[in-house]
Amino acid sequence: MLENCKNARERWGGTHEIIDRWLLGRQQALVAFFAIYDAEGKEDVTTAVEEFNRRLVDYVSEGHFEVYEQLFREAKEFDDGGLVLAKELYPLIDATTQFILDFNDKYATGSMVEANIGSLKGDLSSMGEKMTERFAIEDRLIERLHNAHEHLA
Repeated sequence: MLENCKNARERWGGTHEIIDRWLLGRQQALVAFFAIYDAEGKEDVTTAVEEFNRRLVDYVSEGHFEVYEQLFREAKEFDDGGLVLAKELYPLIDATTQFILDFNDKYATGSMVEANIGSLKGDLSSMGEKMTERFAIEDRLIERLHNAHEHLA
């Protein structure tokens, strides 16, 4: 998953400052995700989960409030079928957003992490699957809605 993130930055890095910053946020969220597995003891796990939540929510927010807006604007401007793809994929992204927010709510504080520690491993596994799904969808959007127009924009 982390390697795919690096590949996306290599493919799209430098094309647009917003996308570059956003992809860096994705990478930071992934690093924080894997740091949870390296954490030892309740305090370290709690700190790692809180950091992961913060980074992931920042990444998701930036996507919704900056990146998707820019990509959809480009799709509308160039009117070459990209808007149809955006309308098809956005609900899939939205579903992963809800999953991420639910995870964040469940593990929002240290005491909540401790209270839900028994389900953390399974929830992290599901989170890994959702992030992989989301990143693939986002990569399709970037490829179709931005890279296709990069030379024209």
